[in-house]
Amino acid sequence: MPPIPTAPRRPFVTAAKVLAYTGLVTLLALIVAVAVAVASLPSYGDLSKRADLGQMIRVRSSNGTVLVSLGPSFGQWLRYDQIPPQMRAAMIAVEDKRFRNHIGVDPIGVARSIKVRFDTGRWSQGGSTITQQLARNIFLTNSRTFGRKVKEAILALAIERKFSKDQILELYLNRVYFGGGAYGIDAASRRFFGHSADSLSLGEAAIIAGLVKAPSNYSPTADAEAARQRSGVVLQSMVQNGFVSAAAAASVDPATIRLQPTSKQNSVRYFTDWALPQLETLIDESSEPIDVWTTLDTNMQAAADQAIAANAPAGAQGALVALDRDGAVRAMVGGRDYVDSLYNRATQAERQPGSAFKLFVYLSALESGMKPTDTIVDEPITIDGWSPRNSTRTNVGPVTLREAFSRSINTVSAKIGAQLGFATIADMARRFGISGKISTFPSMVLGTSDVRLVDMTRAFASVANHGVAVSPYAIRKVVTADGRQLYQHEATEERVLVAPWVAAEMTDLLQSAVLTGTGRAAQIGRPVAGKTGTTSSNKDGWFIGFSSGITAGVWMGRDDARPIAGLQGGTAPARAFHDFMISAVARRPVEQFETEVPVPDWQLEPDEETWGLPPVENGVAPLVDADGNPLPGDAGTGQPLGQPGQPGAIRPDGTGVEGQWPEEILKRGSERAPRQPPPQTAPLVTRSPPPRQPELRSAPAPDPLQPRPDGAQ
Repeated sequence: MPPIPTAPRRPFVTAAKVLAYTGLVTLLALIVAVAVAVASLPSYGDLSKRADLGQMIRVRSSNGTVLVSLGPSFGQWLRYDQIPPQMRAAMIAVEDKRFRNHIGVDPIGVARSIKVRFDTGRWSQGGSTITQQLARNIFLTNSRTFGRKVKEAILALAIERKFSKDQILELYLNRVYFGGGAYGIDAASRRFFGHSADSLSLGEAAIIAGLVKAPSNYSPTADAEAARQRSGVVLQSMVQNGFVSAAAAASVDPATIRLQPTSKQNSVRYFTDWALPQLETLIDESSEPIDVWTTLDTNMQAAADQAIAANAPAGAQGALVALDRDGAVRAMVGGRDYVDSLYNRATQAERQPGSAFKLFVYLSALESGMKPTDTIVDEPITIDGWSPRNSTRTNVGPVTLREAFSRSINTVSAKIGAQLGFATIADMARRFGISGKISTFPSMVLGTSDVRLVDMTRAFASVANHGVAVSPYAIRKVVTADGRQLYQHEATEERVLVAPWVAAEMTDLLQSAVLTGTGRAAQIGRPVAGKTGTTSSNKDGWFIGFSSGITAGVWMGRDDARPIAGLQGGTAPARAFHDFMISAVARRPVEQFETEVPVPDWQLEPDEETWGLPPVENGVAPLVDADGNPLPGDAGTGQPLGQPGQPGAIRPDGTGVEGQWPEEILKRGSERAPRQPPPQTAPLVTRSPPPRQPELRSAPAPDPLQPRPDGAQ
């Protein structure tokens, strides 16, 4: 009996057909997608440009040393034939051993990755080819999603259709990230080994190839030992895949590979963090790599670091700012450790300056007509219920202004403030660049207003600059990678703050404070002028001074303003100043201070006294109008100003000065500098020198002042 026919298994046939149609549609869609991707891919020349990776900014010191590199770091683009064969082999061996055989996606690698996923329960082994990694690095993100993997595969297939294997490997090796901010093998080689990638050894190539898997873990700058161990895995893979012989691999000792030492970027970052935001006002926004040349002197910076570290008391922070005579910032330390605290105490912190603020008290006194040799009585005084006391708790009677400043006598400062007006002293501080709110209560003469170290240092630098304003700056020039200059610092027009003789007399007082007063610890074997400052209960210690064209300010204290035992301006801060300046001015010529500048003999009314008069020619000066502008000829008389007996001549009758204007005065500034004494209700100073006046250089040094809880030193 014949067999009974069975019905065909139609569901299975239908399913097979559906799968076949689905596969065909998917294949067609893939072909279309790849074709579209190929058409939309940039040209090889466009892909070799790396501006899309972000802007690279290299910050350099005054001598060109790279202080810090921000953003991506790019080396030289190496053509395929310039890349060492061992570098190419190492990368293929460890990242994509079938690179030369697949079409952009490696099915074997994908299958192996899936198997590991089922075995371990997690994606511990990637199946991405070099081409896929290139597609991801250039066009996609690192998100772990199925959609991203599909896009990555399509782009990889398109890249393989458009470019050759050699071009793909060249692109990959010049664009992949190797850690430490380095993109491309040349940047990595320079970063980690200090030379170009075209001369990489086998061992160095193995280290670089091993970084791609986990740049942050295997980077030599993060863990040198881990990088060397990873290079051993790369060498083993090269042997297994026939790229090098076992003997060649065995000859490489990773432990002997010399790594480029990482430059310390601790305190330097205080400076760069302060300097770089200034770029916004100096250059237009751009994405091209730039080099920012700064004013920082690496030797001075190292000396500043060491001075703060060696002298700051336990538990205290320290800050230092050093300015050159033109305002260039040569050193900046914003704290004891940048890694522990990014807070810049040199430019951000506002603290009470103590007696360092007396700079403005005595500048006001000297501008009003007082002299360093004038006598004032140190005696108890009460102003609006406030009774200042000296640190010694005693009063010494008549003293010169020079001695009162050197010994930081508080009652004398209070007398000057009461006589001249506390608003006058506040105005002087603002004139010299103190930007914060300044109190006008009587105690302000002892430095109770909060100020910044950089501002105080600027003020002292302006005194050292003969009364002409000094503006701190950090950036000298900005240039592009191809040498095009975007910015060049230019000196600003001189702005006179006080008359040159006032600055000279102030320098006299500041020098005496170091020679015979509270700042003796700051002596460095050459002329130094400066002032100490100590706030109540030793919460802040200051020393600011200058020598040989360098002005340095030092502050020490706690961020929480708790007292520090033994922290007076004349101790730790002055010693830090000493240690820094010994190194900072070592190669500079010794400069004597100009403490005596001839004062013109005029006694003009305030509205007649004008700075910036026209230059004297042949001993005479031209006529000027009420605003100081030269008049044509002699205003109708045909006679020059300055010849006695002629219309408009300078007369000796109290309304003018006869004779020639001092050349030093005529060449400076354009601001009015009044010098007339203010109205006085009682005599403040005595012109005759007292019998106990000390000589500036030979007087016996007084005992060091002791800290006190209610005043400044």
